[in-house]
Amino acid sequence: MASDNLTVLNALDTARTQWYHVTAVVIAGMGFFTDAYDLFCITTVSKLLGRLYYYDPATHAPGKLPHSVNNWVTGVALVGTLTGQLVFGWLGDKLGRKKVYGLTLILMVICALCSGLSFGYSRKVVIGTLCFFRFWLGFGIGGDYPLSATIMSEYANKRTRGAFIAAVFAMQGVGIIFAGLVSMIVSKVFLMNFGGKAFTTDEVFSTEPEADYVWRIVLMLGALPALLTYYWRMKMPETGRYTAIIEGNAKQAAIDMGKVLDIEIQAEGEKLAKFKAANAYSLLSNEFFMRHGHHLLGTMTTWFLLDIAFYSQNLTQKDIFPTMGLVSNAKNISALREVFETSRAMFVIALLGTFPGYWFTVFFIEKIGRFKIQLMGFFMMSVFMAIIGVKYDYLKTKEHKWTFAALYGLTFFFANFGPNSTTFVLPAELFPTRVRSTCHALSAASGKAGAMVSAFGVQQYTQDGNVHKIKKAMLFLAFTNMLGFCCTFLVTETKGRSLEEISGEDEKQNETQMKSNRTDSGRQDDGWD
Repeated sequence: MASDNLTVLNALDTARTQWYHVTAVVIAGMGFFTDAYDLFCITTVSKLLGRLYYYDPATHAPGKLPHSVNNWVTGVALVGTLTGQLVFGWLGDKLGRKKVYGLTLILMVICALCSGLSFGYSRKVVIGTLCFFRFWLGFGIGGDYPLSATIMSEYANKRTRGAFIAAVFAMQGVGIIFAGLVSMIVSKVFLMNFGGKAFTTDEVFSTEPEADYVWRIVLMLGALPALLTYYWRMKMPETGRYTAIIEGNAKQAAIDMGKVLDIEIQAEGEKLAKFKAANAYSLLSNEFFMRHGHHLLGTMTTWFLLDIAFYSQNLTQKDIFPTMGLVSNAKNISALREVFETSRAMFVIALLGTFPGYWFTVFFIEKIGRFKIQLMGFFMMSVFMAIIGVKYDYLKTKEHKWTFAALYGLTFFFANFGPNSTTFVLPAELFPTRVRSTCHALSAASGKAGAMVSAFGVQQYTQDGNVHKIKKAMLFLAFTNMLGFCCTFLVTETKGRSLEEISGEDEKQNETQMKSNRTDSGRQDDGWD
């Protein structure tokens, strides 16, 4: 149907996989690499901040961030991300994907650099400065979600679209690995040159003065990949779908796509004008609600429920790292050694548990389909979290550390070979071009709302390490995953279909064309009478 109406869309859907498709994955993926690094590197240095700025000699214990401060330091970027997703997602539909795509990187570069600065010496000023710039860093990161997904979906052909979008998102896993690796390398270099004694030996100088540089360097290095990507991102043309369907400029769409893809596109001005007119309904219209309301509800609820569980998976890190022998007791090591061991643990977990799941999705999404992968992931996460919840006090002992580690790793694996990847892919495919970026933004923002529930709610409930409370929290997370399993039935499979077929845009165009033909036919009959 779409091929009979719009050559530009058919050419994009049937184009063979070319070098530019790979280039687009790398350019968009480096944005997600930066996003993940910036969001997760704070985990490796948050304990160091406590030692540096919240040490109280009266307690005879290493300094620790108060609960409320810890929540804001780790969670404020999520608040910024939610806000940025909504703003940049809307701008992507109103102004075009390319026009605002570079702004997200500029914001990320500036705020990553400024996150390592302090406008004063007191802990209130240092933490306040850090939270301020991490909010705006999150704001820039938020823009990358809807824009990268939408751009990749509109460039890709229908045979490999899901794999390409998933590959962009899979760079998040690489970013998490590098967050651990970079923190590990930086802390090791400082440890070799300025390593102090254990806290039990020297309470004051176990926190090395030079350690204040470590967290700043780790955070500021997040600006580097974004800076390197900026030039190539600005060289990308606007997507052919946006130029043709939204701007109504068929000739420019043909020129732009002809520059980067080896395809021939005819400028069908009249047909594109009809297509644009037939699909002019807005997000708040009855037409959208009837056609896509349940899809939007499905993508928002599944992403919300997924992120409550996904971001809460770090709750068990405080237990599994010592159990696996990756982290020592804080009193027995110096501040720099604690950063090194925490980073090493994060690196190992990401490499063995998190990373493989992303790429399983990339390789199997076009074979199994988004719908089945999401159902499987939610179900398996629920099973493993329920087991951890029921047997938590049993599993956390050293005698059962490898069983605990296996269950823990499998929850990460099936999150990424499951809803953590598919909730990113589906909103980029289900909705019409006119509102695609906005709908993806609404879905992603819903996910970040779930992450905030984790950071400010579930995490608060488990920070003291009370086994009984953690068991309840894990069972709650198993329940949220089962809700996600049920809400998945609100979305539909998109594998192997064009974006216009999925969203119904080609159907609407053909309905309008048929009505027009019937009207013309009726007028001709009246003339013969």
